Amino acid sequence: MTKTRIGYARCSTDRQDLAAQQAALIQLGVSPERIYIDRGLTGSNRLRPGLEQALAAVRCGDTLVVPKLDRLARSVPDARHIADSLLARGVKLALGTNVYDPTDPMGKMFFNILATFAEFEGDLIRLRTKEGMAIARAKGKLRGKQPKLSDKQQKELCRMHGTGQYSISDLAELFSVSRPTVYRMLAREGRLSI
Repeated sequence: MTKTRIGYARCSTDRQDLAAQQAALIQLGVSPERIYIDRGLTGSNRLRPGLEQALAAVRCGDTLVVPKLDRLARSVPDARHIADSLLARGVKLALGTNVYDPTDPMGKMFFNILATFAEFEGDLIRLRTKEGMAIARAKGKLRGKQPKLSDKQQKELCRMHGTGQYSISDLAELFSVSRPTVYRMLAREGRLSI
């Protein structure tokens, strides 16, 4: 039976480029058609179609190759779960050029340290994002989702609703918004209880 190398690459946002990870996987012996990718999904999100496809593609004797452990998982329990499920199926896990060997105490320790650093890095990213958003909010640059209608349009919508001549559907069509938006707007103005 031929032993196959299956690759997995991931980036957290749609704007990031996977070219470097794909090139690294090819250099590590993975053929391009056997590379599975996820774009715009964080490592803490376990529902990743590319990862599911990669895990489904590996068979006993194959090797799942990831450029770095943080591309596979961003938490120690998740990394352990994936590694243990691969081991149970007879699949090897390669982190870059190193093949993870759970029977080797040093290899096991190294894997756990890498998983801890990946989790720590994810926590730092979340912390910096929260701090950046708080600073932007304090400067008035982060105002949240803007209303679909201006104040003038909202007042007119409420006035028209008050006449009793327009249904919610009519108002939604006239103002080019959805019916739930009309309901929320009227509820905010105290004209309707939801």
